[in-house]
Amino acid sequence: MARDAGAENNSDLLSSRYGHTARSGRQQRLWAITGVTGVAIVLIAWLWWAGLAQPTAQFETRDLGYELISNQEVIVKFEVSAPPGTQVNCAVQALNASYGIVGWQVLEIPASDQRTRVFNQPVRTSEQAVTGLLYQCWVP
Repeated sequence: MARDAGAENNSDLLSSRYGHTARSGRQQRLWAITGVTGVAIVLIAWLWWAGLAQPTAQFETRDLGYELISNQEVIVKFEVSAPPGTQVNCAVQALNASYGIVGWQVLEIPASDQRTRVFNQPVRTSEQAVTGLLYQCWVP
């Protein structure tokens, strides 16, 4: 079945009137490629920033327990692993039965040749503590 020339001209006229020309198809493909490329660049940049650009953990800490000495003192036992020659500061805390902080102390741990060290830090309390633990450590 052969198409007649009038129907083909009509089709071209309608396509050009409503923006469905070969040129508009190329523009849509170009915008789609540009958009996908932009999203890919943003995704790759975010992955690099979130994963590769962040420093690896320099040290590790671990709670080992606590010992209640009296109504005014608890000993917090913890372990710090840091690269030799690195000074680390740590905050230890004592908590009461309502999980309120009743004792707090910041400990400056000097640099050492040993990677892993264990500490037994006494903490004075304002009232009877039920636990003692390591709150946080950081490199000053």
